[in-house]
Amino acid sequence: MKLKLNITDKFNKELPADPDERNTRRQVRNACFSYVTPRKPSDPSLVHVSPEMGETLGIMNSIKSKDFLNVFSGAKVMKGTKPYAMCYGGHQFGNWAGQLGDGRAINLAEVENNGKTWALQLKGAGETPYSRTADGLAVLRSSIREYLCSEAMYHLGVPTTRALSLILSGDQVLRDVMYDGNPAYEKGAIVCRVSPSFIRFGNFEILAAQDDVKTLRELTDFTIKHYFSYLGKPSKDTYLAFFKEVAVKSLEMVMHWQRVGFVHGVMNTDNMSILGQTIDYGPYGWLEGYDHGWTPNTTDKAHKRYRYGTQPQVVLWNLLKLANALYPLIEEVEPLQAVLAEYQDELKVAYLNMMKSKLGLYKTDENDQDLVDKLEDVLQLSETDMTIFFRLLTGFKGDDSNDGLDLIKDAFYHPEEIKGEVSRQWKEWFLAYRVRLKLEGENDVERVEGMNAVNPKYVLRNYMAQLAIDAVDKGDYTILDELFNLLKKPYDEQPDSGKWFAKRPEWARNKVGCSMLSCSS
Repeated sequence: MKLKLNITDKFNKELPADPDERNTRRQVRNACFSYVTPRKPSDPSLVHVSPEMGETLGIMNSIKSKDFLNVFSGAKVMKGTKPYAMCYGGHQFGNWAGQLGDGRAINLAEVENNGKTWALQLKGAGETPYSRTADGLAVLRSSIREYLCSEAMYHLGVPTTRALSLILSGDQVLRDVMYDGNPAYEKGAIVCRVSPSFIRFGNFEILAAQDDVKTLRELTDFTIKHYFSYLGKPSKDTYLAFFKEVAVKSLEMVMHWQRVGFVHGVMNTDNMSILGQTIDYGPYGWLEGYDHGWTPNTTDKAHKRYRYGTQPQVVLWNLLKLANALYPLIEEVEPLQAVLAEYQDELKVAYLNMMKSKLGLYKTDENDQDLVDKLEDVLQLSETDMTIFFRLLTGFKGDDSNDGLDLIKDAFYHPEEIKGEVSRQWKEWFLAYRVRLKLEGENDVERVEGMNAVNPKYVLRNYMAQLAIDAVDKGDYTILDELFNLLKKPYDEQPDSGKWFAKRPEWARNKVGCSMLSCSS
């Protein structure tokens, strides 16, 4: 059946466009985007599609059509649309990088279905004016990772962009996966990403950096009108309320990251969604050994700026840069600083409450912070799998009927290390936890249900994604489909899928794609 979408473009209808429509690298001023046509792939073929997103967009009956394949591979531009790439800047690893923009993303259109509007964006569909020295393409490896992870995060309850489809382009793409001077050709692919909006902190930063207050005001008014309309008509107070809303949503997002053990890897300001959604899945990873100092990004290996333990503080730093960008509209420092100070205060409370929920603690006790701090200490005495530990912990009871260390033994990567002082500290913590659980009352069933609702059994470990990548590269899509369906219900037991509830295998410890990932991943 022919693809039919209800086109409701706003971004490229209400905001100023780059008047130069040539697809050449350049600095863009006084504009929010540049028009660009996707590159036609040589031989596109569908790898996978999300039935849920197909239903959400109202196009499930056309996903097997030639029309669907053409549109979402970039081979055909939908009638009545004019694709474009967004202009934005950003701070990368703490340094201002100037103009960045959609270097390998092309926005097809905004569509409406069932009262909701969605922006459709192709990643890997060719060069744009913002591609700099790159080709604007994406490889199968990174595309599978983004496709699987964005949908997995949604089902974990984490605010995120979504994915509709994964398509092979039929072209070969040259990539130096580890930036070590050994480039090789890989299969090209295109992912269709879906979100209410792809506006980032960087969209505001570039306009402020250019002293283009007129366009900055237009973009801010547009964003409030369409995504924060409950804040009221544009004014200084509304702009400030808008900034506070972004801070609240960003805090909520990063608390979910910490809860499930997700590490983004590249928390540059151009990778921060104004809607508080996880955006741009590059060298991400899940904590396996519980380690606040871990990052999956080899580019960040020396300084570990974007390590797991600092993610909430990096969000604060990024919010500071957004505050600087919005200052020309507000022209007062103190209220912006107050929002940032409030974020810091709320972060402490939010983090403690998040950790308490993982432990099944809902009442208040003056020793709760100490209990959490000591847990985080003992978790790092020996490599302990975060996901497995918290999931197994649900079996611990407030009475004396079970031994904590025996219960969680499968979470240890080196069980031979759990002896002597390490064993003593663990037993001391379990004793304190047992005492604390008695304050919660006798209803273990509700506590276990609550813990299982926030501690996933299944997450997309990097080695799992790599197994899918290796198989798809050989034309076998079964592991990809198995993982896609497994991760739809990450909190369910799924007894037939128990093989995925396991520690990272030793072969994956130092394997490229499983432990070491670059920004091209």
